[in-house]
Amino acid sequence: MVTLILVAGAIILVAALVVLGSVFWKYSGDRVITCPENERPAGVKVDAGHASLSVLGGKADLRLKSCSRWPERQDCGQQCLRQIEASPEGCLVRHILTQWYEGKNCAVCGKPIGEIHWVERKPALLSPERATVEWQDVPAEKVPEVLESHQPVCFNCHLVNSMVTQHPELVLDRGRHV
Repeated sequence: MVTLILVAGAIILVAALVVLGSVFWKYSGDRVITCPENERPAGVKVDAGHASLSVLGGKADLRLKSCSRWPERQDCGQQCLRQIEASPEGCLVRHILTQWYEGKNCAVCGKPIGEIHWVERKPALLSPERATVEWQDVPAEKVPEVLESHQPVCFNCHLVNSMVTQHPELVLDRGRHV
């Protein structure tokens, strides 16, 4: 009987951890929303820890962990959370970027960008000034603006351009320029 109770408890614990983990993952990451107050893009993060723990009470309770309009507008009503509730993945920066790169070719070498690997070998951007830019250097609220003005660059071309720019003394340049 004790073994049965322990097994049932373990199953319940694992199920709870799976639910908590899936809610945490669903609400983790940088997001771009349209601020209801000024109708402009804002970068936000949901308090994914709070959302995952609150789901134990029935429904995930969403609240912002950060916003690009804070601290000045920190006392807002957080109506933007409705956008996240309606489409948690749709406003997620990595999802927006994955869709943007889909079917595109590198602006430098012309090869297809292909599948995105966000942990390693991340694609970059080519600015109008012909410099490559990493996504970690783009604030979430600037993503829509950057997508309109920049071009896709594959990881390899970004790496080469970075080496040429940052360590020209180590690079033998045979005429390939970004």
